[in-house]
Amino acid sequence: MASRYSRRLVKPLLYAAAAGTAGGVILYISYRPRNIPGSAGAVVPTPTAEDGTFIPPRFPRIKTREEQIADLKRSAGSTGGGSLTRKVKESYDNLRGQSQSGAVEEDPKNLEPYDVLIVGGGATGSGIALDAATRGLKVALVERDDFAAGTSSKSTKLVHGGVRYLEKAVWELDWNQYELVKEALRERKYFLHTAPHLSMWLPIMLPVQHWWQTPYFWGGTKFYDFLAGSEGIESSYFLPKSKALDAFPMLRKDNLFGALVYYDGAHNDSRMNISIATTAALYGATVVNHMEVTGLTKDASGKLNGAVVKDVIKSKNGQPDEQFVIRAKGVINATGPFCDSIRKLDEPGEQEIVAPSSGVHVVLPGYYSPANMGLIDPSTSDGRVIFFLPWQGNTIAGTTDAPTEISEQPIAGEDEIGWILNEIKSYLAPDINVRRGDVLAAWSGIRPLVKDPKAKNTESLVRNHLVTVSDSGLLTCAGGKWTTYRQMAEDAVDEAIKHFDLQTSPLLSAPRVSGSEMIDDAAPLDGTCQTHQVRLIGAHGYSKTLFINLIQHFGLETEVAKHLCQSYGDRAWTVAALSSPTEERFPVRGRRISALYPFIDGEVRYAIRHEYAQTAVDVLARRTRLSFLNAQAALEALPKVIDLMAEELKWDKKRKEVEWKDTMTFLASMGLPKSKLSMTRKDVESGKAGFPTEYERKLYSRHDGPADTLESDSKLKPGQNPGISYDSPANK
Repeated sequence: MASRYSRRLVKPLLYAAAAGTAGGVILYISYRPRNIPGSAGAVVPTPTAEDGTFIPPRFPRIKTREEQIADLKRSAGSTGGGSLTRKVKESYDNLRGQSQSGAVEEDPKNLEPYDVLIVGGGATGSGIALDAATRGLKVALVERDDFAAGTSSKSTKLVHGGVRYLEKAVWELDWNQYELVKEALRERKYFLHTAPHLSMWLPIMLPVQHWWQTPYFWGGTKFYDFLAGSEGIESSYFLPKSKALDAFPMLRKDNLFGALVYYDGAHNDSRMNISIATTAALYGATVVNHMEVTGLTKDASGKLNGAVVKDVIKSKNGQPDEQFVIRAKGVINATGPFCDSIRKLDEPGEQEIVAPSSGVHVVLPGYYSPANMGLIDPSTSDGRVIFFLPWQGNTIAGTTDAPTEISEQPIAGEDEIGWILNEIKSYLAPDINVRRGDVLAAWSGIRPLVKDPKAKNTESLVRNHLVTVSDSGLLTCAGGKWTTYRQMAEDAVDEAIKHFDLQTSPLLSAPRVSGSEMIDDAAPLDGTCQTHQVRLIGAHGYSKTLFINLIQHFGLETEVAKHLCQSYGDRAWTVAALSSPTEERFPVRGRRISALYPFIDGEVRYAIRHEYAQTAVDVLARRTRLSFLNAQAALEALPKVIDLMAEELKWDKKRKEVEWKDTMTFLASMGLPKSKLSMTRKDVESGKAGFPTEYERKLYSRHDGPADTLESDSKLKPGQNPGISYDSPANK
């Protein structure tokens, strides 16, 4: 009897124990201690003297642009052949004559052709250069404009797997979409590990309007967490209405049941791009911006063996164009939306593979969103999603997705801007007046959606990337997105090694990127792909408390010191050292180029000496992000930037005038109103770039009329919605 009674008790106890164990496992998985990238201390701490004073680190020198160009020219000294113009042939013969006569003493290895010549200095091209260089290959990269001058500086600033791609993968049983999300989530972790100063985790809120949406959104975000696995950091969670409004006070209160919060990454896209390119240069790659490819060269059998290039900067300085040849065993086309133009240099009749799509973003003041919480609206008027994200102290909203024509400086049209603002109004509180006059900057980026020329269905567009090789040997890597740049580069280099019959080799004397001799800071560079471990310039000495050291040593403003650490990592020491004294009690160093933002004069000098900046646009748009944050502030800072660059680069009066004209043209693509585009330097310095008319004053205070419209290249018909519907081929 007793044994029967005890058996009755054992079963419930076993069930309770099993349930408790399962619950404990779930709780541990959800709340286990995690190593969040960027939260750990610096791999290489700042050295200090015995008395506790800081000893600023010394970093390895990077080759100047002039030295890199000289390296490019030497590559033509070893092989002949190919179809060249007479002028280029003479340049090539002169180089051969110099090397053969002994006038220029060279290591024979320097005169060998490059293993690969990469055309395009965006995220993909720079990533390929870093991957190939760390595998021991001889690498050259040329970019017609500047690093990240195109799409790579005009992203939504997210490092993400893509929750909407996951939704489509589940509902449409699309295995390719599923694989794309898995790949992106893996790359997201590598991204944040290799550049913790330029990237960070960002919670993103998904508003829930009806109670019955909660299980659907909860299941989706939890599945997203599950797919991330060990590559994930924080777990998604639900917020009731009161907590959601506390976290995001700007939300519309009516029809709000609660919110799901999940985690993705955010980054500073163009600074990331430049860090990849300069890290590749430290590992031995020859990287040159403002170097345009004007032709491709072939050997007697019709195979590509190099390219003809010209230095764009020479014409800006009033000097005659100079063309020369770069020799390489293989040529890689990584020019994003412009890849078809390079493919047609190779074969004029080539079928186009890029279907360009315009993504417009607008920048609003920071008060439109919390400082550390983004928002995704999954139910816009046309079924697409729209992001609303904090970035660099302001708020980014976007994006549209509409077919467009390819151009070097696409301009955000008024229809697209108006559509974004109208969508924002639908989920912000009605007492928040979303005004056209609050748009500080607006830009259009061209997404290179690709069609596989070898696929049977050439109408299908894909978001993942494509690597293809032409009959003459031009390797093209196109498509993809920022998050997967590293995987794209790995696939391209793998194909190049196979197709061009290249031999990788270990890097036995890799540079000390961190500047420290105390540790071996490089990944095991054994000739295989190691870019998932190779930390970029600035990462080794970075920590979240580094800004305190800068304040104590240089007397920088707190806002400025934090900005420098998050933009340059441990190279913030060098930037601060290049900054001018203020002649004030505090701050001691660092003169701002704009009173509204923490960008300082030392950044301009650093950009020129260490990051290959050659134009005012390079500095305003991509070394600092001023033109992306506030086009008006960029205009007001332009005289200071031109003067600082003229001092460093020895510009004459004519070159300064060229810079003013070119920058004004660029600022038109950043949302600077028409009324400002004709302003002279004298106008700006005298204060006329402010709000000169009563109409503009009303616009920014209480008037809600239309703003001074932008110069627009919009091809939309009046009233046409710029967003593409959910089931459009562009979203397939």
